Amino acid sequence: MTVRIGVVGTSWWTDAMYLPALRARSDVSVEVVAGRDPARTAAFAERWEVARAVTDIDELLDLPLDAVIVASANDSHHPITLAALDRGFDVLCEKPLGLTVAEAAEMTEAAKRAEAVTLVPFTYRHMPVMRWVKRLIDEGYLGAPHRLGMRYFTGFAREGEYAWRFDADVAGSGVIGDLGSHWLSIALWLMGDVAEIGAVSTHTVARADRSDGRPYERTEDGAVMTTRFADGALGVLEVNATCWEGTPFGQTHHLDAHGRDGTIHATCDWDTVQEVRGVRADTPGPAVVLPIPDDIWGGARRGTVHDTYRDVFRVEGAMVGEFIDSVRSREPCSTDFAHGLRVQQLVDAAARSAAGDGALRPV
Repeated sequence: MTVRIGVVGTSWWTDAMYLPALRARSDVSVEVVAGRDPARTAAFAERWEVARAVTDIDELLDLPLDAVIVASANDSHHPITLAALDRGFDVLCEKPLGLTVAEAAEMTEAAKRAEAVTLVPFTYRHMPVMRWVKRLIDEGYLGAPHRLGMRYFTGFAREGEYAWRFDADVAGSGVIGDLGSHWLSIALWLMGDVAEIGAVSTHTVARADRSDGRPYERTEDGAVMTTRFADGALGVLEVNATCWEGTPFGQTHHLDAHGRDGTIHATCDWDTVQEVRGVRADTPGPAVVLPIPDDIWGGARRGTVHDTYRDVFRVEGAMVGEFIDSVRSREPCSTDFAHGLRVQQLVDAAARSAAGDGALRPV
């Protein structure tokens, strides 16, 4: 069976993530790509040897497809996904599912009624560092968990130009939804469900007007979320897009997890460092490197994080490959719409807390 795919969106992300992974599979045919700009869409289709380029979503959805990848701006996820599900297609939809919990819930219910295979891509949980941390926790390295700390520092918001990511009408929320959704997805994966969440946020950099001069609500460029997990453990998840990190990619990830029996520290500097360190309560001394096992690396290169990232998704088939395999097998994906909805509930609750007093709220 060849899985026939329609792709919505022609951004750098679609170019870097989806088309390379799809073209690497012999059992996939990308039938059509849709974008807003005719010239850009045509050039994108020509570059990736896609036979059809359209600017009308209905034209894409009227084709005989098996699945649709929705990689367009956040405010388009809800209507396009509902239309695709109504046509009977399986759907991979970028995070966040919708601009609100209500939209995400409607999409999740529609997918359930249609018995569709769905996936919301949270990329970082597929990287070797996070997979090794997950295995260590599952195997009892921490014992009963006490605390999770995660920090995501990047600098793409430092200059203050207009960007749709910071336009509430288009993005829904700022870094809480954009970066924070990744951390919330991983926190659920590592530590279980969240009972309470709170947040404080900031607008550090003055943001430019839209090109047409219309006013808009600026969203946050930095935030700290606090969580109380269902088992009582606490979490502090920080996301900030105004941080200068000095690395070639301009971002770094850090994780610290503490439990009754041990501690785990993990770092990915998005250059050359992909490291997990740990120390057990029954072995006094400084934390030591816990080498990532070969089976987690798979065939991915280890020299630079970018090479690892490329290989994890393009060669090893993480995420996009999981979606295609699930379309064929009808088995659910690990981060399906139900998971995406739960993350959306946490994002929205955190944003409400940040707009208020920052206190923990049941969710």
